[in-house]
Amino acid sequence: MRTFTTLGQLLPLISTILAVSACSLAPPGVDIHDPNEAHNRQIHAFNKSLMGNDRGDSEPKQFLDPELTQPIVNFADNTALPGMVLNGLLQADIGAAATNTFRFVLNTTVGIGGLFDPAGAIGLPAEETDFGETLAVWGAPEGAYIELPVLGPTTERALVGRVVDFVIDPLDRVGTQAQIDYGFPAKVTERLIRRSQLSGAIDDLFGSADSYEQQRAVYYQNRRFDLGAQAESVDPYDDLYSQ
Repeated sequence: MRTFTTLGQLLPLISTILAVSACSLAPPGVDIHDPNEAHNRQIHAFNKSLMGNDRGDSEPKQFLDPELTQPIVNFADNTALPGMVLNGLLQADIGAAATNTFRFVLNTTVGIGGLFDPAGAIGLPAEETDFGETLAVWGAPEGAYIELPVLGPTTERALVGRVVDFVIDPLDRVGTQAQIDYGFPAKVTERLIRRSQLSGAIDDLFGSADSYEQQRAVYYQNRRFDLGAQAESVDPYDDLYSQ
């Protein structure tokens, strides 16, 4: 269980928001700002080796039964909703905040803490958002591209957003005890489940001639699509790289 005093929440939040001002600006005409490509490629090689793709493995490794894992995915997704509600309000997107609030209440009650998704069954999908998107709405620069060990691709702005989302997550104040206690482990497990489900597509990506460049392009396509930028197609890796 995470607990923060008001001051303990405020100071890290101020620090991380100020960190956005340090996000590097892309030179004019540069669509993908990657000034640390050499270092990022080293991290990418490590991530590939961690997944076994440096040996050219291409066989899908999906081994998790969706019927058994879906309740975990539902639970993890449900615990993320209070943070999405808060970000919707910060973005002045009242409709999205209301939708996510209704989803959280319905799935927490009728859906037995979020193990089931009755809101989705009646055609009410989540309005996904995060503090990285909030910063984008506020006009913060995207910053440079970064590849993190294990966690994979992000940008300076999205990384700051991840930190702030963790600090200000209101789940501790609105969630059930089970959601508070098991929300974070469920989210970690959910990432592993999605990796298994997308194993074939991810292995194809890592098996490309320049997997670093391909992953970077896919990440930007997905992230900018989520932020409302124009995109020609739907990203097949959305479930893995959405943030």
